[in-house]
Amino acid sequence: MRLGIIGLPQSGKTTLFNALTRGDQPTGTVSGKIEVHTAVVDVPDPRVDRLSEMFQPKKTIYAKVTYSDIAGLDGSAGKSGISGTLLNQLSQMDGFIHVVRCFEDDNVPHPAGSVDAARDVETMDGEFILNDLVMVERKLERLADEKRKGGGRDKSLIAREIELFERLHAALAEEKPLRDIEISNEERKTLSGFGLLSLKPILVVLNLAEGQESPEISYTHHDSKLVDLQGKLEMDIAQLPPEDAQIFLEEYNIEEPSLNRMIQLSYDLLGLQSFFTVGPDEVRAWTVQRGALAPEAAGVIHSDLQKGFIRAEVVSYEDLTTLGGMNEAKSKGKLRLEGKEYVVEDGDVLNIRFNI
Repeated sequence: MRLGIIGLPQSGKTTLFNALTRGDQPTGTVSGKIEVHTAVVDVPDPRVDRLSEMFQPKKTIYAKVTYSDIAGLDGSAGKSGISGTLLNQLSQMDGFIHVVRCFEDDNVPHPAGSVDAARDVETMDGEFILNDLVMVERKLERLADEKRKGGGRDKSLIAREIELFERLHAALAEEKPLRDIEISNEERKTLSGFGLLSLKPILVVLNLAEGQESPEISYTHHDSKLVDLQGKLEMDIAQLPPEDAQIFLEEYNIEEPSLNRMIQLSYDLLGLQSFFTVGPDEVRAWTVQRGALAPEAAGVIHSDLQKGFIRAEVVSYEDLTTLGGMNEAKSKGKLRLEGKEYVVEDGDVLNIRFNI
């Protein structure tokens, strides 16, 4: 899972990046260049901790998430769209965390001259919509040429693509993000190579000053969430030793660090879930899309397991931990065999039977 942290200059992108990754990238600098800082972090999951306590493995491995702090967006892409280098970075992301400035600071002037969260949200949405509109128009031009010349792909396939891209164009022309229109799974496969930015899920983060009340902003688009946090405070806590961080969390009445909160929100936003494999060598969390079938989950572990999939031994995390072990789960009938049509549930503990 790769999430791009985006926002207008001086919005606090790097501050949030540091909070999420416990990093120490310099904040408050504006170079005007396209810069990308990337870090891979563990997904905190108390279930992994509990399974590790039970099985005492040689290794405990958490699921991973990659965050990229992407500088270069400033709301001025214009009719030509976003530059190629920056667009390439943005297109590789599975979703976005849009950091929106809500704090006042005379020492850090807002590039637009004033702090207005609703305006900044609209600016970034408009940037992505405009870029997608340019891409869709270019694609429609190529499809029209292909249809006119003939002799290539099947005409019915070209016609379906023209219908799809005309539908996208109509939505974008109305300044509607593509997340808000109905697109089938088959159509999504067609669009997967285009990197359409307004189609990707987005988490809008209102970056508050310490003790600041969150402004009232409505953001009701599909595949989107709106949250608020005190970015500077969260970064300061993340950079403390664990024992000191816990004292600060209690003092400021913060239930958990932003790292935990944001990752869980990201998982929900992208439709992801975790399953586990356990044993004396390794306890590990794996990430799959909700609705994934057992062979797909096997493929996440290793492609050979998916190719030679026979059955999956399955027990839920709750049953396994409540009963105290695999033998107990088996004796109580909670360890079961599932076939290729089994839909993996969040928290399943799997052992894949396969043959190649």
